[in-house]
Amino acid sequence: MTTQLLRVRRGAVGAIALALAAGLAACSSAESSPNTSASAETLTIYSGRNENLVGPILEGLEDAVGTPVEVRYAGSSELAAQLLEEGAATDADIFFSQDAGALGALANAGRFATLPDDVLDLVPERFRDTDGRWVATSARARVLAYAPALAPEVEQMTGIDQILDEKYRGLIGYAPTNASFQTFVTALRVDRGEEGAREWLERFAALDPQAFDNNPAVLDAVDGGQVAIGLINHYYWYEQVAEKGADAVSARIRFLTSDDPGALVNVAGVGVLDGSDSPAALAAVKYLLSAEVQQYFADETAEYPVVPGVTTTVHDLAPLGEGLVIDLNDLDSLEETLALLDEVGLT
Repeated sequence: MTTQLLRVRRGAVGAIALALAAGLAACSSAESSPNTSASAETLTIYSGRNENLVGPILEGLEDAVGTPVEVRYAGSSELAAQLLEEGAATDADIFFSQDAGALGALANAGRFATLPDDVLDLVPERFRDTDGRWVATSARARVLAYAPALAPEVEQMTGIDQILDEKYRGLIGYAPTNASFQTFVTALRVDRGEEGAREWLERFAALDPQAFDNNPAVLDAVDGGQVAIGLINHYYWYEQVAEKGADAVSARIRFLTSDDPGALVNVAGVGVLDGSDSPAALAAVKYLLSAEVQQYFADETAEYPVVPGVTTTVHDLAPLGEGLVIDLNDLDSLEETLALLDEVGLT
C-alpha cells in the first residue's frame, strides 16, 4: 500500500492503546506465571506489514501488554524464509504477515504454536487456520477495476475468464511484481492446477496486458482511460474515493461473485512462533483482534475487519462474499508461481 494513501491517525491509535492497556496488561500478567521477570522481557515481532500502516498500532502494543516490544519490518515472504532458516533459535515471538501464503509456509513447516480456543473463537472459521495455528487480522478481496466508458460490461462479469477477450487487447492493467497479483496467480494454480493456470496465463499474456509498478498505478491508468480493466485489491479504490471524493474518481470496481480465483479473499494474519516463552504473545494477538484495532483497519485502510460486529464508519464497503474457497495455507508456493510467471512472459 502506498504511503501517500495512508492516513495514519497516531492519536487515535494512542487512544486505542490506552483503552486496551489495563485489560490486556492484566491478561499478560495472568499468563506470565511462574515467570516473575516477564515484565522485563521483550516481545519480538517480525512484521511483514508495512511500518507506515501498522507502526502506530504496534507502538501502542507496548503499553497495551505491559512488555517492551521490538519490531523487525521486512517483506512477508522474506521474513517467513528467515524464520524457517532460524528455526527454534529465532528471537521472534510473533509473525505478523501481510499474506496468508507466508503464514501457510510457517504453519506447514510446524513453526507455529497452536492458539487457544479463546483466541481462535474471536474470528469466524473462514478467517483462521483449520488447525488453529494462526488467525487473520484483516481481509481483502481481489476485484476488477474498470472504466465505465470503455468497458461497461464488466459490471456484469462473474469470473476472471471473461476478461480473456480479444476486445481487451492492450487494455488490461496489472502489477506483475506486486504480491497481491502473485498471490492471485498462486490461487489460480491451487484452484485449477498447474496446466489450468498456465493456460489462463498464456491467454492473458497473448492479450498484451500493460504492466505497472503497483496497484495504485493500475487504478490510476483505469481512472485516466489508459486501460479499460485493472486487476487490483478492493481497498485501493476505496482509499482513492476517500482521498479525492467520489465525484473525482471515474473508475469503478467489480467484485466477482462466483467461486473463482478472481474472487480470492486473502488475509493478513498473525501466529505465535513455536517455542516462544513470552507471556505477552497471546495478549498481543488479542490486541490485534480487539474491536478498536479492527476499527482502525476498517476505517483507515478500508480492509475488511475479521471480528464480527465491527464495520467501517468511513467507507461504503460492499459486503464481503465468500470468494474462492481454498485452504489459504496452500498459497505458500510463491517460488513455483514466480517460475510460472517467468515462463509465460508476465514478469
